Amino acid sequence: MSFRARDRLVYLFKLSRPRFWFYLAGPVLVGLVYAAGTPQELLSPFNFALFLYFLVPANLFLYGVNDYFDADIDEQNPKKEGKEVRYTDDRVVAAVVVASGVAGLAFVPFLSPTALVALGVFYLLAVEYSAPPARFKTTPFADSFSNGLYIVPGVVGFVALAPAEALPPLAVVGAWLWAMGMHTFSAVPDIEPDRTAGVETTATYLGKGRTLVYCAVVWGASAAVFATVSLPFAALLLVYPALALGVAYAETDVDRAYWYFPLLNTGVGAVVTLTRLWELVY
Repeated sequence: MSFRARDRLVYLFKLSRPRFWFYLAGPVLVGLVYAAGTPQELLSPFNFALFLYFLVPANLFLYGVNDYFDADIDEQNPKKEGKEVRYTDDRVVAAVVVASGVAGLAFVPFLSPTALVALGVFYLLAVEYSAPPARFKTTPFADSFSNGLYIVPGVVGFVALAPAEALPPLAVVGAWLWAMGMHTFSAVPDIEPDRTAGVETTATYLGKGRTLVYCAVVWGASAAVFATVSLPFAALLLVYPALALGVAYAETDVDRAYWYFPLLNTGVGAVVTLTRLWELVY
C-alpha cells in the first residue's frame, strides 16, 4: 500500500490510539505531581518533555510494535474497523515507530539510576508484550500481569523528581493491579477473534463471564491495597469492580462499555491529580 503524506499522518495518528494516550501520559503526570514539592518544581521543561513523550511517541511505539506482531491476528478482528487500524507494511511507518521508541532514550542522561531501571522495565514490557520470544500477550495471566507496564511511566516520573525511598511501594502494587484489571477487561471484546486466530489470553481461557469476575477481583484487590495509602482513593477505585460486576450481571455489551472506559479513567486520574495540585498550591 502506498501512502500519501496526509494519509500516512492520519494512519499514524490512529495507530497511536489517541483514545488511550492518557493511559501512559496520565501516570507520568500523577507521578510528577506527587513527587514535586512546589509548583515551581513541577513546571520544569524536563517534566513537560517527559509528559509529552509518554503522551504521543511512547504510545506510537507501544501500539506500533503491538500491531506489527499482530498483523495476521488483526485480519479477523472487527475492532480494527473504524476506531483502530490494521498494521500496514510501510517503511516510513516502521521508521517512525522505531524512532518513537529511540526518542525516549534522550531522557537517559537526566534520570536517576532507579528511574533508569523503571524506564528499562517499560521498554522491556512494551516490546515483549507483543514480540517474541516472550510475547506475553499469548499466555493467560502473563498477559494480564505484564500490563503493569502502563503504570511504570508514573514510577519514572516520580523517581525523576523525588528519592526512590519516597515512592510508596503499595501505591505501585495497587496501580499495577488496576492496570491488570483494565487490560483484561479490554481483552473481552477480542475473545472470539483471538480464539479464531488460535491466540490464548486470560480472556479466552476464562471466557466472558469469568473474565469479568476476574477483573472485579483484581480491581477489588487494587482498592484494598490502596486503602493502606489513601482511603478516599481506595473508595474511588471501587467504581471499577462495581462496573465489572454490573456489566456481567446486566449482560451489557462489553464491546460498547469498553469504549467508555477512557473517559472514566481520565476522570479518576483527574481527581487523583487535582487533589495533589490543590495541596501543592494551597
